Amino acid sequence: MSLSRLAQRRLIIVTGKGGVGKTTVTAALAQHYASQGRRVLAAEIVPSADTPSQLALALGCARPDEEPALMQPNLWVALVTPTSGHHRFLRDSLPIKLLADTAMRSQALKKFLSAAPGFSDMGVMYRMLDLMRRPNPAGGHAFEIVLLDSPATGHALALAQIPEFLIRVIPGGPIRRVAEEGLAVLTDPRITGTIVVTLPETLPITEALELQQGLLKHRLPVTTIVVNRVPKNPFSAVEHAALVTLLGERTAPVLGSRELRRIERAESALELLKERAPADSVVLAEVEGAGSVATKNLLPLL
Repeated sequence: MSLSRLAQRRLIIVTGKGGVGKTTVTAALAQHYASQGRRVLAAEIVPSADTPSQLALALGCARPDEEPALMQPNLWVALVTPTSGHHRFLRDSLPIKLLADTAMRSQALKKFLSAAPGFSDMGVMYRMLDLMRRPNPAGGHAFEIVLLDSPATGHALALAQIPEFLIRVIPGGPIRRVAEEGLAVLTDPRITGTIVVTLPETLPITEALELQQGLLKHRLPVTTIVVNRVPKNPFSAVEHAALVTLLGERTAPVLGSRELRRIERAESALELLKERAPADSVVLAEVEGAGSVATKNLLPLL
């Protein structure tokens, strides 16, 4: 499935190991969809509201808060924290809103919600649902596309697992209803798509494939695996063979030999990906002078 199909989904989750460029991919997608006139929310999952925002750096905008703020035309940015989700859940569940505000000022309750198994992830999930449900005064939803920048591989898996966990352990009530709604959203391929971002090395590719299988096991739709920072190979097969022979005859290091080895490793990793997931990958060439994918490099694929 190509990235061009992503625009049909209301929730796009971008995940992957740290340092692979997933936040920059999130920013590029957000800016592209916003430039098309879509109302886009780019949301970054962070542990607390005072966490530095990598997404703001990628977008070149002011540091966001937990409440969505318009940073560029048609593009809102927000931080998603467990606390913001817990607060919103209590406000929606308690008959008097003041009770929710009072409850969230309790340090004991905050510690419990952060430490209790699954409740931190439940807060993130509820905040995600809350932002997706937000109405537009002119009709429809406030945000046509919500891009969720997940902080780590494990967090994406936790988000996929938490609704099933809560449904198993909680027989009824508002938390059960939230879990059922979250499960319905996350597992519906018409609503949700996931991008796994990785690098062109054997270990990162293997980890990305394992993450893909883990997400699919919990029925979270995986749209594509994006292989970022793929080095350009300027050599033909004949030229490459000649270089390998030449370098093999040298006893001292030769300028450029390390880059040739990196190209070989990248091609080997891409072959592995082609064997394991032939229809589910997108390759992004390395941009000279940039550590990760640039927007202009991603847009032709949309």
